[in-house]
Amino acid sequence: MSEVRLKSEIWVKAQLRLCDQNFMPAVVARRGDADAGQVLVKVIQSRTDCELLARRFDADGRRVWMVVALGGEGECDAYIARESNIDPDLWVLEIEDMQRRYLPDGEAPLRHS
Repeated sequence: MSEVRLKSEIWVKAQLRLCDQNFMPAVVARRGDADAGQVLVKVIQSRTDCELLARRFDADGRRVWMVVALGGEGECDAYIARESNIDPDLWVLEIEDMQRRYLPDGEAPLRHS
């Protein structure tokens, strides 16, 4: 049975609303395909810390959020630039989360070991 997927634009709008409700500034930095564009979430955690989240598949084949870039904004922006050269349908959502409360879809993202 295949997973029911929400349209990218609707998911992004929902995240913007959640961030607004939780007093976390958020902006769409790049608009992609409304129906099925991949979404990267850039979470700015301080003046020097940033993490970039993307949906991936885990070892069991489940879709999970994973940290794909970590460090300063430069590392996150470099990853975004590479991905946007490959995928013109890419969305980028930027969230300022100095208190580190943001959980995409209510899930803690997986980190590389």
